[in-house]
Amino acid sequence: MKDELAALVDRLGDLAAAGFTVGPEWETVHTICQAHEGEPVFDWGHALCHRVEGDDANAGYWYRRAGKPVARGPLEDEWQAMKAQISPQA
Repeated sequence: MKDELAALVDRLGDLAAAGFTVGPEWETVHTICQAHEGEPVFDWGHALCHRVEGDDANAGYWYRRAGKPVARGPLEDEWQAMKAQISPQA
């Protein structure tokens, strides 16, 4: 799981660098999260994806699955909090 988690962190970083827009970076993160459905950290990433696309109802579903409160602040703030919690330790 460590490799998959590192891939998620890297791809979320790409999504952040792309300005949190729907595009190839979003598709990659979404695909990774779908492949790990049911794993809370990936469900949290899935929630962030749906916030990016403006689908708050779907995002809410994924926040519940992840056991996380629904985020309402800037996407960058959520990404920084997520990164601090899920980045694999060296």
